[in-house]
Amino acid sequence: MLFNSMEFMIFFPVVVAVYFILPRRAKQFWLLIASYYFYMCWNARYAVLILFSTVITYGSGLFLQKIKETSWDNLRKIKYKKYMVAFSFILNLAVLFYFKYINFAFDAVRELFRLIHIELHAPAFDIMLPVGISFYTFQALSYTMDVYRDEIYAEKNFFRYALFVSFFPQLVAGPIERSKNLLKQLDKPQKFEFGRAREGILLMLWGFFLKVVLADRIAVFVDTVYGDYQTYQGMYLIVATVLFAFQIYCDFYGYSVIAMGAAKVLGIQLMENFEAPYLAVSVAGFWRRWHISLTSWFRDYLYIPLGGSRKGKIRKYRNTMLVFLVSGLWHGADFTYVLWGGLNGGYQVLGEMIKPLRDKIVSAFNLHRESLGHRILCMSATFMLVDFAWIFFRADRIIDALRIVKSMIVVKNPWILYDGSLYDCGLDSRNFNMMLLCLCILLFADCCKEKGIQIRNVIARQDGWFRCILIAGCIWAILTFGIWGPGYQDVNFIYFQF
Repeated sequence: MLFNSMEFMIFFPVVVAVYFILPRRAKQFWLLIASYYFYMCWNARYAVLILFSTVITYGSGLFLQKIKETSWDNLRKIKYKKYMVAFSFILNLAVLFYFKYINFAFDAVRELFRLIHIELHAPAFDIMLPVGISFYTFQALSYTMDVYRDEIYAEKNFFRYALFVSFFPQLVAGPIERSKNLLKQLDKPQKFEFGRAREGILLMLWGFFLKVVLADRIAVFVDTVYGDYQTYQGMYLIVATVLFAFQIYCDFYGYSVIAMGAAKVLGIQLMENFEAPYLAVSVAGFWRRWHISLTSWFRDYLYIPLGGSRKGKIRKYRNTMLVFLVSGLWHGADFTYVLWGGLNGGYQVLGEMIKPLRDKIVSAFNLHRESLGHRILCMSATFMLVDFAWIFFRADRIIDALRIVKSMIVVKNPWILYDGSLYDCGLDSRNFNMMLLCLCILLFADCCKEKGIQIRNVIARQDGWFRCILIAGCIWAILTFGIWGPGYQDVNFIYFQF
């Protein structure tokens, strides 16, 4: 069941209505049932995987708590706590590896043997990737680590913990919530508040705009060009690559905002997953603003345990590269994603290495880092670096990505920008101009966020009649200008494949 489907438009109001009618003790059970139903709409059998991860991490948490409460000496406690964490991680990651990486691993081994002229006949498994497995696995594992680090007490109520792992708004594509935030809120269900519900609905409408009106419209152009890059060369690919950066942003940001809005209607606050990332002035700054829940997960549970930046620059560079290579692999079982992660890690390492040189240039030319011109220059450079890496994320194979890069450099056809040729790439002039207008709206919204202006709070301060007209107008605009298939067919979210 997709957020942008007719089924969800029926499912969500029913869930909300029943949730606020039920007595306090029954609310968690209802949300748990609704969450499992939501997930089982894709493949009912794969609900067993969520249950498996839930049982393992729930039990691990209880055992960790028991170990901490024993009279053992500290060394013995630490030893057995590490065993329990390893047990939880190995079982959960084994399931993730089988469903997501088993074929990739066999293909890599087969290619490795082929390099030394040995033909290896490795088996191929016909496995359908469970939706959201990477997200809920990481969320469950973070709970195990939080209990291990004494940051929270182990949750004793199994049903509440099961809801934490499977909470439907953020189940399949995040944000990856922390137990310290979500479990506490699930323990104290809120009463219905009209103001909070209104804010949640505004968030959901913004998310639907980003996904249905903007991301899916951009996707038509990008898919046309990347799907036939040998025909659409040079400037076509440059335009498509720039647009893909906004497509994936709007698609994933749209999902996160809808998830935040749906949770807020239910009285639950989810974390912000995006903070105007394309307004960042460095690649490191971009990653502090993009997919914040995953970036912070890798920082807290991989980068810092590896030593972070505490053991010298060489170790810091190594840890940074390792984190981004793993992040790339997390996104998909293909070397294109690993290379994408490696590029982003390499940008940051190189940026750290040449920082003294950049500081000298700024000082020598008396540049002002906070000036508008300097910030625009840095934002443009950051966007170009990040966007170049997106080529490898979007391409089907590394060889395809390299051919696309070559075409961008070699083929010179700038006239397509003004002779109407761009209107032959899936979007006619009306839809292409609509896309540009919507991109301007997105830029305005991100600039407001950068300045600390919450547009929905501005709307909340207006008269009731104005808010009603605005919400009705937004719904009409989404239905009218959204990219729909026959019968208002829904389009999948990009990050569902991860």
